[in-house]
Amino acid sequence: MSLNEWLKRGWLTSHKTSAGEITALFNVADRDLTDSQAQGLSTDSQLSIAYNAALQMATAALAASGYRAAREAHHYRIVQSLTYTIGAKADLVLQLDSFRKKRNISDYERAGTVSAQEAREMFNLAETLRAMVTEWLKKNHPELLRD
Repeated sequence: MSLNEWLKRGWLTSHKTSAGEITALFNVADRDLTDSQAQGLSTDSQLSIAYNAALQMATAALAASGYRAAREAHHYRIVQSLTYTIGAKADLVLQLDSFRKKRNISDYERAGTVSAQEAREMFNLAETLRAMVTEWLKKNHPELLRD
């Protein structure tokens, strides 16, 4: 399967991005990485905020590739697209998807389901993903990066 096949199935829409949009997504991710470490937050909130940082990075990679996720299964598609955009390995995508599910439970169903270790792991994954997307953009779409 490919992103073009996802487009044909209606899972994605075509999208023309800009350096401004990519910068804005990085700014949101950076804010969330900082905010997820604020004192006094529950581990549920720490994970949720760090997950959002990772989601912004995956969204940036998808936008740079010329796509935007359709509404249905929006987060799922963005996470899974990392395989096709930055060439993320299956274990990274699987780990992020696991955190996506964990975040959904803690945000919408039950409080107190996230351990401190899981919150740290999500933060570390978001930082790793930020670095990966930055390097991928430098190699593949340097015109989208601002100095």
